[in-house]
Amino acid sequence: MFRLDTTTTFGTHVAKRLEYDTIIWLVTVGSDGTPQPSPVWFVWNGESFLIYSEPGKPKLHNIIMNPHVALHLESDGQGGDIVVFTGRAWIDAKGPTDEEERAYRSKYAESLERLGMSYDEMRRSYSVVIRVTPERLRGWN
Repeated sequence: MFRLDTTTTFGTHVAKRLEYDTIIWLVTVGSDGTPQPSPVWFVWNGESFLIYSEPGKPKLHNIIMNPHVALHLESDGQGGDIVVFTGRAWIDAKGPTDEEERAYRSKYAESLERLGMSYDEMRRSYSVVIRVTPERLRGWN
């Protein structure tokens, strides 16, 4: 099982970014083998990433056909502060824990307000739960 090593400078930096960054790129593999990047909102719970999706999106089909994915945070625009996870994704029928719901609601409250959308409206539209369990981390800052 993957564990983020927060005893290292890099691991501590990544943990902070996972808490505060609001966009992560989910890269799935299309049926023709082409990488398909999608910017998504996320919550990291220490073991897996929680991502919501609207039903019927290509990324969901891609995950069902090939669960191997990558997740990466934005760089600093100068080729630094690189954070890339690789792992496996699946559609989580159990859904989020109460703690994950609270964390997600708190993290994206301002963004939802800017969009004029309540959390409940967002959850009705983005009703599919994607879970990503990382297996590897690479990067530099």
